[in-house]
Amino acid sequence: MEEAVEELEVLYDFYREGEATEEEVDAQYRKALDLIEEVEFRATLTEEEDELDCIVEINAGAGGTEACDWAAMLARMYQMWAEKNGYKARLIHLIPGDTAGIKTAEIEIKGPYAYGMLKGESGVHRLVRISPFNAQGKRMTSFASVFVYPIVDDRIEVQINPSDLEWDTFRSSGAGGQHVNKTETAVRVKHIPTGIVVESQEERSQHTNREIALRKLKSKLYELELRRKNAEKQKVESQKMKNEWGSQIRSYVLDDRRVKDHRTGYQVHNPDDVLDGNLKGFIKAWLLSSIQKKQTQ
Repeated sequence: MEEAVEELEVLYDFYREGEATEEEVDAQYRKALDLIEEVEFRATLTEEEDELDCIVEINAGAGGTEACDWAAMLARMYQMWAEKNGYKARLIHLIPGDTAGIKTAEIEIKGPYAYGMLKGESGVHRLVRISPFNAQGKRMTSFASVFVYPIVDDRIEVQINPSDLEWDTFRSSGAGGQHVNKTETAVRVKHIPTGIVVESQEERSQHTNREIALRKLKSKLYELELRRKNAEKQKVESQKMKNEWGSQIRSYVLDDRRVKDHRTGYQVHNPDDVLDGNLKGFIKAWLLSSIQKKQTQ
């Protein structure tokens, strides 16, 4: 960043002496400005939990088949964001929709500052488009909620009283209903004090699935405690959120060619690019606005 600013100063001196063009100065100015904004952006990721891996949970809301399809589009968007930015994404839980799309999906995203980068994505996402599922070609509105929580590691200790847990086992099935296990290897656990329920059917061993479920529960409890300690932050726990009008954080209006974040006002006019995983502008705008709010409090 410092080098870019110094180069700009030198180039500007050349320009005043007639040895550089205005276009060259403008190009160097934009380069320096981008680097300064990138440093400001990175400086917002200062919380202990920001550097952790995360799980992105997506739930279809109001809108039936249309909402399930929208949830699947969001799942693809976050997987593509991860791929384009050097993160590893893995689908760890999926409940398909009755006709199309998905009802619920959980995507594990691993890489430096995965949670810090995506924590602002929690909230209700609204889609407006000419529905491919409507024979009359009507303009439809549907909703899906996104809930991002950090995956706790050995550095973070979360105490759970075993008596607060209610365990259940069931038969797991693979994608598309294949490879149905004949034994009850999948597990579901409920944390009675908070009502949080998680399940795991990734592995064929019940013991391993219990470990995975417990780790996911600890992650959710840790995120819950983070929000208690930071009451000024948005409370976006998915099970308490209404997936309907008035609660959305971002709108994707496909026929008007725009995507707008209602918290920051940031807007672009290329929804296809956004749905292909280009979220940098939205992530950057939210992180910078959140740090500015902290500084004024």
